[in-house]
Amino acid sequence: MNNATWEFEKKLNYEFKDKSLLEMALTHSSYHYVIKENKALHNNERLEFLGDAFLDAIISEELYARLPDVEEGTLTKMRAKIVCEETLAVCGAKIDVGNFLKLGRGEEKSGGRRRESIIADAVEAIIGAMFLDGGYDCAKKFVLSLFGQAVEEALSGKLHTDYKSEMQERVQGSSQKPLKYRVTGTTGPDHDKVFYVDLFLGDEVIGRGRGKSKKEAERNAAKEALERSDKFVF
Repeated sequence: MNNATWEFEKKLNYEFKDKSLLEMALTHSSYHYVIKENKALHNNERLEFLGDAFLDAIISEELYARLPDVEEGTLTKMRAKIVCEETLAVCGAKIDVGNFLKLGRGEEKSGGRRRESIIADAVEAIIGAMFLDGGYDCAKKFVLSLFGQAVEEALSGKLHTDYKSEMQERVQGSSQKPLKYRVTGTTGPDHDKVFYVDLFLGDEVIGRGRGKSKKEAERNAAKEALERSDKFVF
């Protein structure tokens, strides 16, 4: 067991019996290497697929148990807030996933260790790996520990709003004009780039945002548009 694996297992508060599962969970698709015995390309995408399904199930079970009188539609929206990319990335930062990832040179240079989508995918892959290594109860305990704060914030209505979805729903209900996000510029080096996005309703700019990723900048543009919604007509 190398020092990095040992250090990361301490952050997870879990020791893998099969270390190769953890190694695979931390290997991004840009980091290509081939297992000579079967020529299979190993990365975390299959584990991510498994972890995504398991995470949905555990959060659904938790919300179902704790909110016995809440209808399905509300439970679905609440779950979507908890298992979204933003929350996954926040949870990944708690266990410092970015510093333990295996990335290709291009992703490394372009700031992949801090990219929300990559960190979110790795968190799901880790959940999938833990499910295979330790079983249902072990993985469930990890999920509820890591996502506990997000669950409590969702239950109290304090978890972040999905501004883009809310904006889309607002427009669909009251306007025929198309909603479009457009990157207007970037600043900073590749490993620490800042994106600037304008949100258009038809030909009118209704919101502007910035962020460390295009998605973050788009979210912030949608948030500004919602905050200024009394200033324009949908």
